[in-house]
Amino acid sequence: MNAWVVRGLGMALIHILVRVMLGAAITQWPLQGSVLRWVALLVVVLVALIWAGIDGIRDRHRNPDPDQGADLTMLWLKAALLGGIVAGIGSWLADLLPSLNVTQNSFFFEITSGAAFTVLLIFVPAMLAVFLGRFFAGRDAKKAQQGRDDGRATTRGAGSATGAAAGGTAAAAIADDNGYGQHYPDGTYEQTGQAGYADPDADTAVFEPVHHYRQDTSDIDSGEGQNTTWQEPVDLGKRNPEEPKRGE
Repeated sequence: MNAWVVRGLGMALIHILVRVMLGAAITQWPLQGSVLRWVALLVVVLVALIWAGIDGIRDRHRNPDPDQGADLTMLWLKAALLGGIVAGIGSWLADLLPSLNVTQNSFFFEITSGAAFTVLLIFVPAMLAVFLGRFFAGRDAKKAQQGRDDGRATTRGAGSATGAAAGGTAAAAIADDNGYGQHYPDGTYEQTGQAGYADPDADTAVFEPVHHYRQDTSDIDSGEGQNTTWQEPVDLGKRNPEEPKRGE
């Protein structure tokens, strides 16, 4: 069954029940007729407001973009037309029962002027409720989305700050390794004005020699009692295996 048929028949049933109860109440309290009519009118309007407001909220949740929303205007217009006609016919039929005092109007009046009034009671509150439902649902959705965006921005900002700090430390270490800074023996550190050059006024660092070289190595190169005269170099790859090794 179509949605507008369900809403139209539902509103028509509510309207008929309210009119039946109104007739019974007026019969019981005839002096309170005006107050009772206003209460019955508010009940019908309140039901239309609640039902259409739920439709508006659901539609905004399903379609955050207003251009992609469902056509609730035509839905509730058709529902109101159906509800007005069915409510008029139902109220006239209910008045035929001897124990009920629903209406004193003719059948033609109920399906024309009476139905038109019922259509207004359904359609106008429904459109107001649809607008308010979409408005409040859209505002809540925007607040939730803004909160999520702020949380993501805060997370990205913290990550960027951490990355920048780590990058700055790494850059400082690279700059120091590439000669942008000079370390001195006394533990002081000075930043040079030009990359790769130390301060010309700084003290020259003195380093201990790594090896002590001996100038006379004859006692190492030749054994005691051996001939130290010049000999032709021997190709070890072509040496005779029976020839004694040097130094044996």
